[in-house]
This record gives sequence, C-alpha cells and structure tokens, in this order.
Amino acid sequence: MNSIPIQRAGRILREGGVVAYPTEGVFGLGCLPDNAEAVARILAIKQREPTKGLILIASRVAQLRDWIDLPDADSVLTSAAEHPVTWIVPPARYLPNWICGEHAGVAVRITAHPVAAALCDAADSALISTSANLSGHAPARNRHVLRRLFHDLVDCIVPGQCGPMTTPTEIRELTSGTVVRQGTV
Repeated sequence: MNSIPIQRAGRILREGGVVAYPTEGVFGLGCLPDNAEAVARILAIKQREPTKGLILIASRVAQLRDWIDLPDADSVLTSAAEHPVTWIVPPARYLPNWICGEHAGVAVRITAHPVAAALCDAADSALISTSANLSGHAPARNRHVLRRLFHDLVDCIVPGQCGPMTTPTEIRELTSGTVVRQGTV
C-alpha cells in the first residue's frame, strides 16, 4: 500500500474534505464525524436523509471513545475481525444528530481493511463511512464506477480494492444480537 495517497487523504480529511476509499465490501465516502459541513456534503452527494444516521469506522477502539458509551468496547468491537460486523452500540452522552439520525444507538466498526484502517490512522480519527452510492442504488464496488459517479464530487479518491466481502458489512444490534442488515463474504 502506497502511503503517499493515504497521507494526502488524511490531510484532506483533517482540512474538512470528503474522500472516497475502499472498505471490506464496497467503496465508501467519508469525512471527520464532527465536521458538519463535510457531513452535509456527503448527505447531499448521496441524496440521503439525515434521519437514517451514519456509520463510524475506526482502526482501533480508542478512535471511537468520544462517540460511544461502551466500557468493554475493546473485547466486543474487535471480536469479529475475520467477519467484519458493524455494531449498533450505546452512544456517548452527546452526539451530533447526523451520526445517530433517528436511532437510539450509534453504528460503529473496527475496520480490518488495510486502506480504510490506514486512512483512519492518517486522519487520527474515526471516520464517517457510508457506501459510495446514490441513496437507493447499488454501491460502487470497482474504481471505474466510483470515478464515473464521484470524481467531481469528492476531494480525493484513495486507491485500493474492496474486499473480501461482496456487499456492505453486516449490521448487528449489540444488546440483542439482532441482525439489522446481512453481509456476504
């Protein structure tokens, strides 16, 4: 993995930008979670309602500490590294309304994807991570589709391949174990 594009993308994120990058299943659109203008850009690009909420990804649990209220987060969030799971967990006391939307919990994932994890490290932050698609349409899984749809709408496209999954990750409610969205390897 070439670190120059990652470092450039990290700088763009820290400066308030929006980037597209590969994840475990599909390409994602991301920004820093506390940047209201960048989040608004992502929602506008996707034509997505803010009430749906957004996922946060991180390379390590420490990057999520300000966003979640889960004392034993290390053991819970890192237990499914071989099968990526996005967990819905209790939010920190105050979160911007765009993160949870109309939901009581916050969706978070410790990413095992090397590019997405390196991007979190380069930004020194958890990231908003939502699939690179228009709301209601299939997400981009290859760079050609990603570039065609988003090259003029994002500040940077980080090179890399999606995988090993063929769909967005599974979403699971932590307290009940209920699967909210299936994922496929």
